[in-house]
Amino acid sequence: MAAGEGATTRSLQETPTWAVAIVCFVIISLSILMEHLIHLISKWLKGHKKTALFEAIEKLRSVLMVLGFMSLVLTVAQSYISKICIPNRLANSMLPCRKSKFTKTTKALGYDQMWSDQLHERILAADTESSGYCNSKGMSSLISQNGANQLSIFLFVLAAMQIVYSVVTMGLGRAKMRRWKAWEKETQTVEYQAANDPNRFRFTRQTTFARRHINSCAETSILLWTKCFFQQFFNSVAKVDYLTLRHGFISTHLSTNSSFNFQKYIQRSLEDDFKVVVGISPFMWFIVVIFLLLDVHGWNVYLWVSFLPLTIVLVLGTKLQVIVVKMAHQVKDQNSVIRGAPLVQPNDNLFWFSHPKFVLTLLHYTLFMTFFFTLHLTFFLIFSHNTE
Repeated sequence: MAAGEGATTRSLQETPTWAVAIVCFVIISLSILMEHLIHLISKWLKGHKKTALFEAIEKLRSVLMVLGFMSLVLTVAQSYISKICIPNRLANSMLPCRKSKFTKTTKALGYDQMWSDQLHERILAADTESSGYCNSKGMSSLISQNGANQLSIFLFVLAAMQIVYSVVTMGLGRAKMRRWKAWEKETQTVEYQAANDPNRFRFTRQTTFARRHINSCAETSILLWTKCFFQQFFNSVAKVDYLTLRHGFISTHLSTNSSFNFQKYIQRSLEDDFKVVVGISPFMWFIVVIFLLLDVHGWNVYLWVSFLPLTIVLVLGTKLQVIVVKMAHQVKDQNSVIRGAPLVQPNDNLFWFSHPKFVLTLLHYTLFMTFFFTLHLTFFLIFSHNTE
C-alpha cells in the first residue's frame, strides 16, 4: 500500500514531462475552445441585433470570471486555510453528516471495503502536513485541503449548473411559444377580422373569453384561487386568452396597428428576462452560504426548504391565472355590451405590491434554489459514497 500511496502523491518534479504536457494541452485547448465559442455566439447575436441575449452572454462571461477567481483563491489559499486551527469542540459541532470512525486495518474485509479504506487513507495522506500541524497543538484544521478542494468543485458546478438551467428554461419557454406563432398568423386572416369586427355588438358574457373565466367559481377568493390552481395544469395559456391579451395590448399601446406581431414581442421580452435570470447575484451567493451553514445533521432543514421552490412556482402560476380572471371581470363590470373583441386593460395593480418584476425575481430565485438543492443532494451522495 505504501507504494500505491507514493504513486498517488508524486510531486510535479516526479511526474513525466509528457504527462504534464498532455494535461496542460487538454486544459488549454478546452479553455481556448470555450472562449472562441462564446466569442462566436456573441458576434452572431450582435450581428442579428439580439441585444438582450448579447448582454446575457456578457453576464455569463462575468460569472465565469468570478468562478475563475474563486477557484484561484481556493487553490492558492487551501494550504494556509488548512493550517488555521480551531478547538476540537468547535470542529465536531454542526456537522452535515453523522461522524463516523474509519479503521485502518483491512484484514478480514472484502475487496470493496479494502478499496474504500485505501481511498480514505489516500485522502488523509494529502492532509497529513496540515492536520499534523494542528494535531500537535491538540486542535483541528478549520477545513482540510481535501475539503477545500471539494468546496471548490461544488461552487464551480453550482455556477455552471445555474447557466445550464437558465438556458434550458429559455429553451422550454421558446418551445411553449411555438404554437402561438400559428395563433398570430390567424389574426391576419379574414375570418378573424370578421369575427372581431369593431362594428359588431355582443353581450360581454357571450364572448368566448368571458365564458372561459366568468362563472360561479370566481365569486369568492377561495373558489377563484382553487379554480385557478387546477387550471394552470391544463391549457394554462388558451388561444382565446392569447388573442384577447394581444388585442388589449395593441389597443392600449399601438392604437389601430392590427399587423403588430405580438408573438415576437413576447419572445423579445423573454430574451430580456433571460438576461436577468442567467446571472448569479451577490444575494444568491449569500443564500448559498446560509444554506451551507444550516446543513446540519439532524436539523433536516433541506427536507423542509426543498418544498419551497415547488410551492412558489405553484403560487405564481395560480396568481397569473387569477390576474387573467380579474381582467375578465373588469371587462364585464365596465360594459355589459361590447364592440368587437373584449378589451382588457392590464395594469401593475393586478400584481403583488403593484410590481410585475417581483414575479420575475421570485422565478429567478426559485430556479436557483431548485438546482442548488438538486446539486447539493447529488454532490452529497457522491462524496458520502466515496468516503464510506
